Amino acid sequence: MSAVQDKPLAKSYSRARKARDARFDGVFFTAVKSTGIYCRPICPANPPLEKNVEYYSSAISAAQAGFRPCLRCRPDSAPQSSAWLGSETSFQRALGLIQAGALQEQSVDDLALRLGISARYLRELFQANLGTSPKQYAIYQQCLFAKQLLHNSDLAMQDVAYAAGFNSVRRFNEAIKDLLKLTPSDIRARRTPKEKGLVLKLNYRPPFAWNSLFEFLKRRVIESLEWISESTGRQSYSRTIEYRTTRGYFTAEHLAQSNQIALSLHLNEYQYLSAIVQKIRLLFDLDAPIYEIDKHLISCVGDSIEYQEGLRIPGIWGAFEAGVRAILGQQVSVAAANTLVTTMLENLGDEVEFKSGMQRRYFPRPQDVVDDPLDFFRMPQSRKDTIRRLAYHFIEHPYPEQINDWLEIKGIGPWTVNYVKLRASKDPDIWLAGDAGIKNAIKAVGREPDLEQTQPWRSYLTFQMWNQL
Repeated sequence: MSAVQDKPLAKSYSRARKARDARFDGVFFTAVKSTGIYCRPICPANPPLEKNVEYYSSAISAAQAGFRPCLRCRPDSAPQSSAWLGSETSFQRALGLIQAGALQEQSVDDLALRLGISARYLRELFQANLGTSPKQYAIYQQCLFAKQLLHNSDLAMQDVAYAAGFNSVRRFNEAIKDLLKLTPSDIRARRTPKEKGLVLKLNYRPPFAWNSLFEFLKRRVIESLEWISESTGRQSYSRTIEYRTTRGYFTAEHLAQSNQIALSLHLNEYQYLSAIVQKIRLLFDLDAPIYEIDKHLISCVGDSIEYQEGLRIPGIWGAFEAGVRAILGQQVSVAAANTLVTTMLENLGDEVEFKSGMQRRYFPRPQDVVDDPLDFFRMPQSRKDTIRRLAYHFIEHPYPEQINDWLEIKGIGPWTVNYVKLRASKDPDIWLAGDAGIKNAIKAVGREPDLEQTQPWRSYLTFQMWNQL
């Protein structure tokens, strides 16, 4: 895609750039014609003259125009923007799957088949929205992720290449030089030698109501799966994770002054690192266009509720875990649901002892559930059978993102499906009609919000309503 041509839009970007407004970080990128470098709008370097500046709506657009990424503001680490996602659902799903590593294991034709569209149409969507092909976009994302690892970790070059999805160091070097106009050694030379191990900084656009998100997760912590730390004003959330053959845990701590999440990862391998980091971004809802969401919802309901800006949607690691937790949480308190999930973990979750001596458990896999009679649960047999049927569904269907198909499973209704879409799939437009908490919030507020007017961000409205209780 070419530089932004719309003059009013370019003027607004110019004002945001000069003000270094963090709310626009990742919404656009600044390319400097005199230096050949593209930057984030919050770059700390002296601002260039406006006549030397072009604006691009995505990093890959700037790169394809011949600019290389700035080594000071590191546009590779900018939050993802929803401004250029377009309205095409298939395109948005394709982006998410590619960021999760789909094209590292599949062809473009396979991805199109998974999306239920033709490969030709998929290529047309990417050309129209990003000015590039799906494969080129995937390789560029791999390069940007590799650049983060080169900046922030002590991983060897071979491990960085492997973690970013490249099959060889040679291919890794060629892609970095071709797309970023830099060598891996150039990038690593600018690394800040402060941090040991695999520690990444995940950026987001403010505002971010971290305390609300943290308290929500804290009330629902499952012993041995998740744990929190609160000391000297610092709050961190940790949990074990499993993604294909990768196992381990992460710890996330909020860095309010720099609009970042400090992420410490302890994994047995790095093959799926990029997909794991993307899932963690989703878990904390870091890429939500929160400024636009708040502005829209405040105009709709701001006069009737106590609106909290920056309220994000706390995620759950995977769809299967979200489904089980939703089923076990039906018609019981949060504390009772936590007890049931903990019981399941103690009986079916693999136990692990990490190098630090810490003992934790992984959430059970669908096969673990199928292989067990679930006699440890003190609950109606019908609910146990529902969990079993869900487990069978996951074993039989390779693409669990098709959450609507769950409605065909006996014992699973619209509330469960929508709850999973809300917290695991991160669908931005889920209104939990019929939820007891929503009903109580409507009573407390005195009226039901206009559900048509608040589209397409009713998921955030759902959490705002829960926040009224």
